[in-house]
Amino acid sequence: MPDTASNDSIAPSSGEEGVGGGGDLRDILRARATVMRNNPTEPENRLWQALKGKQLQHWKFRRQQVIGQRIVDFYCPSAKLAVEVDGETHNPETDQARDARLFRERCVRVIRFANEDVMRNLDGVLMQLLEALHASNHPPTPSFSKEGEV
Repeated sequence: MPDTASNDSIAPSSGEEGVGGGGDLRDILRARATVMRNNPTEPENRLWQALKGKQLQHWKFRRQQVIGQRIVDFYCPSAKLAVEVDGETHNPETDQARDARLFRERCVRVIRFANEDVMRNLDGVLMQLLEALHASNHPPTPSFSKEGEV
């Protein structure tokens, strides 16, 4: 049986746009997203426990969602809002440029939270996230079957 960790060497991380080891980029990104879903960081897991199953005021979220040439940690399709949980290695300037590109190309807004904030103040993170969701002016549960596909 192949080692799923070996996919890391051919697939881009969520921070590497448009790089990979050949093949269809979307397939590579989907495979990488699956690996990331199966091996979440502790802050990602903690936030997911609060978001899954429409627990946050009926807003639907997906984990490790491929959007264009990028994988975002969480995505709310009806609000077109991506949520990133950042560790210490993130570069704010690079992140800001990537987030602006995602908005420009896909009309997807990005909200970012530090790992430490998720671990120490999950309630505060959820409150900020709700503010961003409500600012989207979209209903939490769309009435059509393929809501917010990207």
